[in-house]
This record gives sequence, C-alpha cells and structure tokens, in this order.
Amino acid sequence: MEHKEINLKLKVWRQASATSAGAFQTYEANNISTEMSFLEMFDVLNERLINEGKDPIAFDHDCREGICGMCSMHINGRAHGPWDGTTTCQLHMRAFTDGQTITVEPWRAQAFPVLKDLTVDRSALDRIQQAGGYVSVNTGNAQDGNSLPIDKELADASFDAAMCIGCGACVAACKNSSAMLFTSAKVSQYALLPQGQAERKTRVLNMVAQMDKEGFGACTNTGACEAECPKEISISNIARLNREYLNAQLSL
Repeated sequence: MEHKEINLKLKVWRQASATSAGAFQTYEANNISTEMSFLEMFDVLNERLINEGKDPIAFDHDCREGICGMCSMHINGRAHGPWDGTTTCQLHMRAFTDGQTITVEPWRAQAFPVLKDLTVDRSALDRIQQAGGYVSVNTGNAQDGNSLPIDKELADASFDAAMCIGCGACVAACKNSSAMLFTSAKVSQYALLPQGQAERKTRVLNMVAQMDKEGFGACTNTGACEAECPKEISISNIARLNREYLNAQLSL
C-alpha cells in the first residue's frame, strides 16, 4: 500500500476536570502518515503540545490491539470512528483524506462522567459485571475441557457474546445511553453454558438492577448499538436478556 502523508484539522473536546466546563479546541495535525493508527496520530500531536509547554490531550488506551476496550472516542459523530467493527486503536489514518476536519469528543452519557478531555469514567460497566458476571462452580481444568458435552451452536453463541470488550460504544451510540447490549452479552455468555446455570436467575436480576441503578437509559431497539459495536455483538442478545429477566421474575 502506498505511503502518504496528510494534513488534518482536529477539533478536540478539552475539559480540565470532571467539575470544569469543557469546549472544543482546534489543532493542526500536519505530515501525518496514513499508516499511523488514530492513537499514534494523537501521540504525535501530544508530543508537540508537550514540547510547546502545553497540556497534552488526555485519552484512554492500553493494549492498542482491539482487546482492552479502553480507546473510547467519538470521531466525527461515530463511536470509534468511520470503520465498522473496529476499535479506535485499530483505526488507521488512511480512513481520512488530506485537509479533512475531524471532530473528536468523549462518550456522552450520564453514567459515563468525563474525567478529563476524552477520558470518561466507565466503571459503571464494571459494577454491572460485578453484580452477576461470574460463576461459582468449578469450571474444570484444561484436561477436562471435553468432559462436559456442550451443543456447538450454544457454545458458539456464548463465545460470540463473550467477545464484548466493555468499551461502551453501545452506550455512546444509543440515543438513550442504554447499556442493554453490554449487559445482555454478559448475561448471555453464562446463561448459554451449563457452568452458568447456578446463578442464572439471580445473575440477570442483579445485573439489570445494577444497570438501572447506574442511570443508563432504556432500550428502544434502534440497533445503533449493534451497528457501532467494534466486536459486532448481536442485538439478539438483548432479546435473550429480556427472556432471561422475565423467566427469573416469574420464578420469584
């Protein structure tokens, strides 16, 4: 692939702290290689800002391999940017054109308060997970992997749900800031397997209760969460969550 350099104008949300007012600031990003990732482009910009004695732009990142879910940015109106099924750290600058203006802002949700600039507090998702995203039975050692027969379709569906990395793009994309896709994925990955049956009913009740407590909105089935999910988690999990919740309620 041909290597090119492009010049960009960045409109970035800057907010000094959780209690201060924020605003967009404009930066020039020149001579940016199209082979850079979006985060590498920010690294270059931050290095320049530091050399100029200015405060660098705060943003979350860790693995930079599309695994950890930390790189939460809203880029030109889309969670994680213009590429489908891609985290921000996997988004490359060849997705943009020379001279383009790119607007970058943090996740916008009541349950995700801004800490600084593009960094938000996503610990609400951790608390939902802690409310019921575990199993209390012995799941076996490696050599016991084939000792418990599991239907292939159920195993595949469970693994698909387990692909969720908890990045919060589903919340950021939803007009109601709903966490239903995240919660349903965590419920589904256990409900589909025999090891997850011990807490099956209490799990869904506790996780939904925690989700509501955190202030996430309701799901209205627009499908924006599935469209923006970097791991392409299916909204069929939300239907499963609703069934699991109803069954658990009826058994009380």
